[in-house]
Amino acid sequence: MKDIVFCSNNCFVLYSAAVQAKNSENKESVSSLPQSPMKERPPKAFHQYSNNISTLDVHCLPQLQEKVSPPSSPPIMFPPAFEAAKVEAKPDELKVTVKLKPRLKAIHSSLDDSRPPSKKWKGTKWKKWSIQVVIPKGSFKPPCEEEIDEFLKKLGTTLKPDPVPKDYRKCCFCHEEGDGLTDGPARLLNLDLDLWVHLNCALWSTEVYETQAGALINVELALRRGLQMKCMFCHKMGATSGCHRLRCTNIYHFTCAIKAQCMFFKDKTMLCPMHKPKGTHEQELSYFAVFRRVYVQRDEVRQIASIVQRGERDHTFRVGSLIFHAVGQLLPQQMQAFHSSKALFPVGYEASRLYWSMRYANRRCRYLCSIEEKDGLPLFVIRVVEQGHEDLVLADTTPK
Repeated sequence: MKDIVFCSNNCFVLYSAAVQAKNSENKESVSSLPQSPMKERPPKAFHQYSNNISTLDVHCLPQLQEKVSPPSSPPIMFPPAFEAAKVEAKPDELKVTVKLKPRLKAIHSSLDDSRPPSKKWKGTKWKKWSIQVVIPKGSFKPPCEEEIDEFLKKLGTTLKPDPVPKDYRKCCFCHEEGDGLTDGPARLLNLDLDLWVHLNCALWSTEVYETQAGALINVELALRRGLQMKCMFCHKMGATSGCHRLRCTNIYHFTCAIKAQCMFFKDKTMLCPMHKPKGTHEQELSYFAVFRRVYVQRDEVRQIASIVQRGERDHTFRVGSLIFHAVGQLLPQQMQAFHSSKALFPVGYEASRLYWSMRYANRRCRYLCSIEEKDGLPLFVIRVVEQGHEDLVLADTTPK
């Protein structure tokens, strides 16, 4: 039912009207029929190629339809917990509240969703470790610190520093040895040669006051008065802290006043237990630590003179690296030649000094200095004492 007309240069394919009408009727009939779920065979398209040389064969090529994936099922939605908990209550019925925990939305894209979730049992996955210390009943006595130290010392497993030598310095007021507690008697201050006082024992004495520079005045006066006063608490001499109440004769050591529960005030006054107010006071002082610079005011020239004039010297007088041994003496006939405008040169003077060595750059040695007499004039002698070498003696008529 088709006519082919060849030309010299081109070719034409002519379809008859009857064939076109038949194809149109087939299309209308197919569109009018209901769609069935069965897959229809793909229609065949007839193609014919011709050119000016020869006619080629006609092949039937199937038209493939695109694969359409089935529609995914909608995810399962659970109502929220607060909506599920709402239950309509009838007037004559009991109200019941149901709480549901919200669950995660199910996702069907993975293959592992169908597997049941594994249960994590507490007893099989992990356990909690607990310790119970059982002390047997009986006469068991735990070892003290001294016994533990002695046991470790026998084993030799610890390294301990050398024990600190005991502090035998004694306070002239409270007669206690060594430095006291910071919130108590506090540290020891030097009053004179081998005389020491606790800071608060001196500060809280009635006669003593503190200057703006931190000097304690009248400490010696309070010490002389305390030698005749007896403490009301311990009944020992040396009490200097008296009650501020008029005509009250109660007097205490500073440490004894704390033990007797006396009341101290910020204006450096004290009231004994008989006269202190009841309850707490806004001006009461409860902390006695002193971190500022405090020292005992004294006449250093007179103190050095008293040290030098002592016949039997049991103490070493040291100023920096200079150690004083003997002061010497001057006779009347020696006064003319044994002095200058700035210094005296007493015969028998002896002192030693630790200074850098003349032989080694990184060592120190001892220089023993003395003054002797030769031909009516002073002779200054320096003896160099160094370990591993003989003593070297240097002498001249001038100190330089």
